[in-house]
Amino acid sequence: QVQLVESGGGLVQPGGSLRLSCAASGFTLDYYAIGWFRQAPGKEREGVSCISVSDGSTSYADSVKGRFTISRDNAKNTVYLQMNSLKPDDSAVYYCAADLEIVCGSWHLVAFDEYDYWGQGTQVTVSS
Repeated sequence: QVQLVESGGGLVQPGGSLRLSCAASGFTLDYYAIGWFRQAPGKEREGVSCISVSDGSTSYADSVKGRFTISRDNAKNTVYLQMNSLKPDDSAVYYCAADLEIVCGSWHLVAFDEYDYWGQGTQVTVSS
């Protein structure tokens, strides 16, 4: 079965760090742009970051620039989201998604319907 599985979420204090992982099975990520999204209770889904295939470009939401870093390891069929200097407003369920497209630009952060596969999400809670 085609599947994306997120992991690495949890409870962290403000200013702390987490690294999320998105592992693919049933298909290879080599041909897909990958996006990270998040959704908090009562709020709309928000695009966080995306990365192009191989050594392509990256895009970030203004709210996370300078704090979050997206990367990919095609040999492991996995994409990562390193989150530093976390704030309470970062608390949400984080999802990864795959789009059969080479280029990932800022528009990908709002084009939700363009993505072919979605993971089940992992909870991130930033609180004292």
